[in-house]
Amino acid sequence: MTAPTASLADSYAALSGGAVGFVGRCDLVTVRGPDARSYLQGQCTQEVADLHPGEARFSLVLSVQGKVEALCRVGALDEETFVLDTEAGQGEALVERLRRFKIRVKAELSMDTVPLVCVRGPLAPPPPDAGEGRLVRVPLSGRAAGYDLIGAGAEVPEGVVVGDAEALELARIVAGEPRMGRELDESTIPFEAGIVEATTSFTKGCYTGQELIARLEARGANVPRRLRALRGGPEVPLAVLAPGASVILGDAVVGRVTSSAALPGGAGAVALAYLQRKVVPPTTATVRLDEEVGGVSVEVDELPGRLGPSATAR
Repeated sequence: MTAPTASLADSYAALSGGAVGFVGRCDLVTVRGPDARSYLQGQCTQEVADLHPGEARFSLVLSVQGKVEALCRVGALDEETFVLDTEAGQGEALVERLRRFKIRVKAELSMDTVPLVCVRGPLAPPPPDAGEGRLVRVPLSGRAAGYDLIGAGAEVPEGVVVGDAEALELARIVAGEPRMGRELDESTIPFEAGIVEATTSFTKGCYTGQELIARLEARGANVPRRLRALRGGPEVPLAVLAPGASVILGDAVVGRVTSSAALPGGAGAVALAYLQRKVVPPTTATVRLDEEVGGVSVEVDELPGRLGPSATAR
């Protein structure tokens, strides 16, 4: 079940008009011990103190300076056991970051890379119950309706086709959702990426990195750059919109592409880019990969919508 059985075009169409499952892996960090809840409460931007077993919320884990070190979902298994799932390849960095601040804390950390099945589409069957090595999680808002199954018991539901993973990546970019290693890293201020509302509680107590978040919130979240959506027509080659390409307005470079993908059927290409705050959408700009390749014109717009409230798992 690791090879796609639906084409990219069919997989992408099923996100809005059918049902499709994407098979992958994710990293699962477990924090277990009598101090696990209070410890995570002081490390996560999200409210952890009132999490009930079976619930999960999106959260950031920040540096002391308030920059992004991890995007994850934090969930409770029982009163002393919590799991944080994050993208495959990001778990070790999350464990290392948590260990850095684990001083006189009665809790143990461990990490596993486990199966992940993303079930999407309006015709997807109801999610199964959690248990038997399976977690059930809600994805970030903005993608097609659906849920994620995590763990050894994660399987594509009967009657749901396995999709091409590139369709899920395309949907992420279209929805304007940031990804670790692309739009999010240790230099990112959360407000730049538009994910504060979905990942942060402003009523909880202190947590690492809170000072910058609170200060920016009080000042209207005025940050030097913002994540923006780019759209190129059928004549725009995807190669020119590669990550790292320059976005130019007038004669000045105002930002860089972070992610891009081609739309099915030759309908063009979409991308995400951090642009200076002086760039006010909607507008047009030029994207150029290097000096030897001519630039192409793209539309610049706001992200498709602010990410919604924190997701609660079943």
